[in-house]
Amino acid sequence: MAKALIVYATRTGETEKIGELIAEGLRFSGVEVDMIKTTDVKNANELNGYDAVILGAPTYHGDMIQGMKTFLFLAEKADLEGKVGGAFGAFGWSGEAPDRIYDTMLHIFKMKMVGTPLRLKASTLGGGIQMAQGYGKDIAKLLTA
Repeated sequence: MAKALIVYATRTGETEKIGELIAEGLRFSGVEVDMIKTTDVKNANELNGYDAVILGAPTYHGDMIQGMKTFLFLAEKADLEGKVGGAFGAFGWSGEAPDRIYDTMLHIFKMKMVGTPLRLKASTLGGGIQMAQGYGKDIAKLLTA
């Protein structure tokens, strides 16, 4: 069975909720999923043993929050090249964080990324349930491709 890790940073809990919905989509597709906050990852070795790594952070004042920035530097030390990846996040106005995370995963970590980053407006998260679960299913498809 394929294994996926979702690592997220959150300010208000919205990004965590999106991560949980992505995890549901992965589980619907038969993928085992672990979720962890960026602040709970202590070293890059904790990212090993997964077939997919999905990263999420909200956009705050046009940027990702510091917890994800710090985590991305730590994740550079992990062997993520060629692994399946996805990026997601909640936003209020602009939504840049998932795009920046995605680009880092694609160009720096050299991961096999699913289509595009998932960005959901925090105030309308209820309408994004199917989108987030579908994103998880898309990641699962990429795992078996």
